[in-house]
Amino acid sequence: MNFKEIINEERCQPYYKQLEEFVNNEYAHKVIFPPRKRVFHCFNFKDYEDIKVVIIGQDPYHEVNQANGLAFSVVKGVRIPPSLVNIYKEAHDDVGIDIPNHGDLSSWADQGVLLLNTVLTVEESKANSHKGKGWEVFTDHIIQKMNEREKPLVFILWGRQAIDKASMIDISKHFIVKSVHPSPLSAHRGFFGSHPFSKANQFLMSKGIEPIDWRIK
Repeated sequence: MNFKEIINEERCQPYYKQLEEFVNNEYAHKVIFPPRKRVFHCFNFKDYEDIKVVIIGQDPYHEVNQANGLAFSVVKGVRIPPSLVNIYKEAHDDVGIDIPNHGDLSSWADQGVLLLNTVLTVEESKANSHKGKGWEVFTDHIIQKMNEREKPLVFILWGRQAIDKASMIDISKHFIVKSVHPSPLSAHRGFFGSHPFSKANQFLMSKGIEPIDWRIK
């Protein structure tokens, strides 16, 4: 099984045909992020069997030149968003990474970190504007497919929307790390000091899987 097969299977479903019609219309008449060619970018790095960690976000950043198709990630040269600043702070405290000067998380994706938003598109300046249009059905099916895999995975769930996905995950096979969201509104209530990066790597190594190098390149 691979992501191309999984996505093509979804494209045949009635819900997806409605979603596709909505998204096509939005791109035709409004400013939508990420760029069209980047909507499925998170699936372009490692394939289904090679994913080690799934980090679940909400929806893409909604300002110009930010969203690059990876949850929590932004295009190089753009100011690092506050949530990602906090993610970097925790990674520094947890596993000793140097604080990067950009917000592109491709180096995580290259190693098998699936940076999956629950909604894959958004209208400019309107957070959550594509919520409830069908993307959640699609991404729930992706999470279910990841859960079905025999090879163990780590799921990192930050914030209520992501934590809601925990019921879909078989913890007899896989490992869940969860906390409040890294947003400045909540990070001090349990995100800082939660050690998600070292916990993920400890689990991977316990299963004989090479850990993630969390340094940003």
